Amino acid sequence: MRRSVSIVGAGIGAEHAAGYAALPERFNIHSICELDTVRGQALADRYPGANVVSDINAVLDDPEVDIVDVCLPPHLHFSNVVRVLEAGKIAVCEKPLVASLDEADRLAEAVARTGGTVAPVFQYRYGLGTAQLHALIEAGLAGRCFVGTLETHWDRDAAYYAIPWRGTWAGERGGALLGHAIHIHDLLPWLIGPVAQVFADTATRVNGIETEDCAALAIRMESGALISSSVTLGAAGNSSRLRLCFEGFTVESDHSPYALAAKGWTFTARAPSRQADIDAVLAGVGTARSGFAGMFEALADALDGTGGREVTLADGRRSLEFVTAAYASARSGAPVRLPLTADHPMYRSWLPDPAD
Repeated sequence: MRRSVSIVGAGIGAEHAAGYAALPERFNIHSICELDTVRGQALADRYPGANVVSDINAVLDDPEVDIVDVCLPPHLHFSNVVRVLEAGKIAVCEKPLVASLDEADRLAEAVARTGGTVAPVFQYRYGLGTAQLHALIEAGLAGRCFVGTLETHWDRDAAYYAIPWRGTWAGERGGALLGHAIHIHDLLPWLIGPVAQVFADTATRVNGIETEDCAALAIRMESGALISSSVTLGAAGNSSRLRLCFEGFTVESDHSPYALAAKGWTFTARAPSRQADIDAVLAGVGTARSGFAGMFEALADALDGTGGREVTLADGRRSLEFVTAAYASARSGAPVRLPLTADHPMYRSWLPDPAD
C-alpha cells in the first residue's frame, strides 16, 4: 500500500523527505508543513506534487494524509504526536520522542485509546553493517558479548546553537546525551539486550550553553557485558564508532556520524581459524537500505502486516529510560539501576530545578 506523508518541519525533515522519496512505491510526499514557507517551498520543490502549508491543523484535517512526520523542536513533540493520533493519522516522530517517561507512558495511553501507531526515529539501526552483525549472531558465531566501546565525537560550535531553542533545557530538553548519543545508545538493547545499570558523568565544556556537551558513561548490560561510552560535541569533525568484543569475533562499525550502518563493518575472528566461517556468512548478506530509507521501509512493512524490523513506541520509551537513568546518575554521582518505575524522582522530568 502506498501512503501519503506530510512532513512537519523542513530542517531535519529534509532528510526524512529523501528517505521517503527513496521508496516511491511505498510513500508519496503529500506536503511540507513549515511556518517559514520560503524554506518549506524550497523543500517541496524537490518532490513533484508536494505542496506547502503553514498550519498543522490543515494537515490533520486533510483526509489524503496518512502519515504525519513530526520534525519539530523536542519540546513540541508530545503535544503534536497526541494530536496526530487523535486525528486518526500515523505518527512518525524525531528523537527524542518525548521529554520524560511520564510523557512516554501517556503517549502509550493515547495509542491504546486511538488505536494508532507511533514510530520513533532511530535510523542508525538500518544498513549493511547491522544486517551483517545480526546474520552472524543468528548463525551462532557471536557468542556472549564481553565488553564494548561507543564514541559519539561530533563538532557543534556557536553557530549551531544560534537557533534559540538549542542548548536550552526548556527548548531542547537535554544536551548531547539526549540529542546526539541517543542514536548509538539505542543500538545497545537492540543488539545485545537490556541495560541493567548506568554510571554517568556529564559536563558543559565546549559551548556556552545550559545543557551538557560532554559525557562519559559506564554501562552494564543484563547479560553482564560492560560498555563504555564517550560523548563530546567538541571533536575535530564528526564521527561515531561502535566496537564490541564477542566470544567469537570483534566487530567495529563504520565511523559515519549520521548513517553508522550504511557501509559494511569489520569483523575479526577471535580464533583465526574461524575467519572463513565469518566471511562465508558475510558473503551471504545482501544489500540493505540504510538510514531513513531503511527505517521507513521497515515501517511500511509493519503497516502492511509483515513487521518485525520497525522501531516501536517501546523502543522510544526504552531510549528515554536510559537517558533518565544517565541524568539521574550524573546528578547523584552514583550508578543507577534499570528499569525505572513511576516512583523514580525523575519519572516526570529530568529537567534541573531552576533553583539549583
